[in-house]
Parts: sequence; C-alpha cells; structure tokens
Amino acid sequence: MIRYALKCANGHDFESWFASAAAYDALAAKGMVTCVVCGGSDVTKAVMAPRVAKEEAQPSKAPVSDVEAKIAALRAKIEGEATYVGGRFAEEARAIHKSDAPDTAIWGEASPADAKSLLEDGIPVAPLPFKPKRKMT
Repeated sequence: MIRYALKCANGHDFESWFASAAAYDALAAKGMVTCVVCGGSDVTKAVMAPRVAKEEAQPSKAPVSDVEAKIAALRAKIEGEATYVGGRFAEEARAIHKSDAPDTAIWGEASPADAKSLLEDGIPVAPLPFKPKRKMT
C-alpha cells in the first residue's frame, strides 16, 4: 500500500491510499482518481515528505483535517440513514426510480458503466468518498 498526497485542479488537497504506484498510475490514466471534495477528476500528486518515525515516539492519534472530519460525518449519516445494497446498487436504484420498490435511501457499489447508465436514464447518483468498512481491510 502507498499513500499519496493529491491535489485537484480546484486547489483541494487530500490524501488517498493505493495498492501500489502502478495501481495509482493506472487509475489516474483512466480518470478514476477523483477529488474527495468536489469530485473533479483533474487530480495530480502533490509534493509529499516521507514519514520518519522517531525511536522514542509513542503511538498517538494524528490530528483529523477538516476534510477528513466532514467525510467521517458524511459516512456516519449515510450508514445511519441509508441501506447498504452492495453490488445490487444499480438494480435497486432502478427499481426505486420505477416505483417497483419503496422510495428509500440506498448506497452501494456500481461499475462506472452502470453509474453512467443510471445518470443517462435520469436516476440521480453520486460517488461517495469512502468504501464500505468491510471492504477497507
């Protein structure tokens, strides 16, 4: 795993983890690295100093940035008020849109093609700046 400091064309600074440098390069080339603040896909790596731990340093909680706090609050709201539907997101969103299912807040996962298709059909969807907790390990 590698962590990069990133910056979008709108000047938002944020960090993200990637499986490897090659994984970042592949995702960035496809326009799949997006700003956690504005969703823009014009994102570049920012200058970042390596972390050097002191031998006597005790583990401590790192300060949380304003963006991280807002993302954490958004996660708590979504997890508390919406139903996680996993990979069935596109199917469930279409059913709700067609009134074949109860009108309720949902969140889950969809391929870029499915998300584009939903938007083209007038079904409002938006990417979230986090993954389900069970997928983060």
